[in-house]
Amino acid sequence: MQSITECYRKVSKDCFKFIRSQETSKEKFKNKEKMIKSFLIPISFWINNRTKKSKPYLIGLAGGQGTGKTTISSILKIILTKYFKLNVFKISIDDLYKTRKDRIKLSKKIHPLLMTRGVPGTHDINFISDLLKKINEKRFTQQRLPKFNKAIDDRLKRKSWYLVKKVPDVIIFEGWCVGARAEKNITLKKSINSLERKEDKNLRWRKYVNAQLQTKYKKLFTKLDCLLFLKAGSFKLLQSWRLKQEALLKLNSKNKANSKVMSKNEVLTFMQTYQRVTQNMFKFAPKNSSIVLNLNRNHQIKSIKYNK
Repeated sequence: MQSITECYRKVSKDCFKFIRSQETSKEKFKNKEKMIKSFLIPISFWINNRTKKSKPYLIGLAGGQGTGKTTISSILKIILTKYFKLNVFKISIDDLYKTRKDRIKLSKKIHPLLMTRGVPGTHDINFISDLLKKINEKRFTQQRLPKFNKAIDDRLKRKSWYLVKKVPDVIIFEGWCVGARAEKNITLKKSINSLERKEDKNLRWRKYVNAQLQTKYKKLFTKLDCLLFLKAGSFKLLQSWRLKQEALLKLNSKNKANSKVMSKNEVLTFMQTYQRVTQNMFKFAPKNSSIVLNLNRNHQIKSIKYNK
């Protein structure tokens, strides 16, 4: 307990500073002291105990849209860096989205729904795979990885990308479908929402997404050393959180004229593309995760379960 108290004393100022940067006048974080001291610091001790200097400890952090992945992964990075003196590289699977140009090609070749960023198959996961390969082969010098701007729905210019200068002690790889598993093909036949019924009558889109999970994504996710899963109560709850997230994106968008920020109806339609994989993760991710962080309706961590 003493070490947790000491850690909290050393990291709380930086953690609160980050949290303030994420707040708006209408949306304030509640119980942040408890979140940090009771949950995120103990998880950081758990992670630190498993790191090895010989190779990076690869953490997957998953959860549906709006569950707070960015906030939680950022605070974990602060704690691991400031208190444990670890070199931490954090990246979201969202940063690996294919460019608009590439998604246009994909939508024409495979299915129009693949123009919409989000589902497996709309990322270029070769970036993270190449990073891990170079590190494991001991030939790493430095590497750039992309950054994606959702407000313009496209990748930023290369000069704005992440630059990994040396081999990290810890890599935090966060994203809504990190660790997701493919379905059995037979379960793909039944449509689960109006988007699938109207736009994917021949199942071509969902079969393509599922095939990506069975192959490239599976190969990448098997390299995770652990998976942390943020578990929300329902998909409907995720929809309400995602709407708040989009409102914040709109508020923070500098170039509102060219912004790709979505309306309420666009968000709800957009989330239907996520629904199948998200609901499948509700079923299986809690069993396959090292740590499950249970969230209440107010977006707060209410309990944690350590599985391994």
